[in-house]
Order: sequence, then C-alpha cells, then structure tokens
Amino acid sequence: MMVAASVGSVVWVLCGLVLMVVLWKSGMAALHALSAPPAPPPEPGELRKLNVRYRCDVCGVELKMMLAPDDDPPPPKHCLDEMIVVAPLYD
Repeated sequence: MMVAASVGSVVWVLCGLVLMVVLWKSGMAALHALSAPPAPPPEPGELRKLNVRYRCDVCGVELKMMLAPDDDPPPPKHCLDEMIVVAPLYD
C-alpha cells in the first residue's frame, strides 16, 4: 500500500519537473526573442513594403499602396482632395 502511494507521488513529482523545465525553456526563449534588436531600417531611397488602401470621397475610386519610401506616407490626392484610409475587408 505504501509503495503504490510513493510510486504515484514520484510520477507526480516527475511530471511537475518536466512541466517546470518546459515552461522555463519557453519563457527564456520568449525573453530572448524580445531582447533581440530590431532589424535595421532600409537605406534612404529604398522602398518599403506596405498594405494601405485609400478611397476618394468625391468619386469613390480606390487604390492600394504596396510600396512607399516612408513607413507612413502622406495620402495621395484625387479629385483635388486627399484620399481617406480604408480598412481592408478580407486581409
């Protein structure tokens, strides 16, 4: 009777230790990923990838900007008015 209780306790302790090691490793990996320096910005003059959609309030024409020299480019003009940013429907 005493042997069965101690075997069960050993199994629980081993499961707890394995879980502790898994959590420790995953936590350390997450911290390491957060502490990595960000990628350097592209050189001036290079185009950056974007996915921004604009719509003209006057006529309703839409366009998708995929490349720009800046991360936050000014909105284009259409019908002598600035276009508004539109949220993507299915992206």
